[in-house]
Amino acid sequence: MYIDNEDFEIWMQKLSKKLNDIGQDLKSLINTKEVFDEDEKLLDNQDLAFLLKVSYRTLQRYRTSGKLPYFMIAHKTYYRTSDVREFVRSHMDFQTYQLFEKKHPTDNNDEKDE
Repeated sequence: MYIDNEDFEIWMQKLSKKLNDIGQDLKSLINTKEVFDEDEKLLDNQDLAFLLKVSYRTLQRYRTSGKLPYFMIAHKTYYRTSDVREFVRSHMDFQTYQLFEKKHPTDNNDEKDE
């Protein structure tokens, strides 16, 4: 198949525009400092299930009942550590709360220790 120079140039311009659009979308996703606080971390289902020692189904029940705030990016579920901390405080036993605080300390906890 033969493509003349004019068709090739048009095709390359369209491709270049599409790549620039994708690059802009990626830049907005990478700049999470503007979306989240500096000390804010994200946990996925695997992280949180391991941390709380519960099943994925249990996490799903917490989400469905509205007890555990979450959001999804590309069909993957994420939780903010601040939301998980509040959930653990109000719904879990004290030992689980201590374990979570040990693995995900806040600056406020560091100031209290001093």
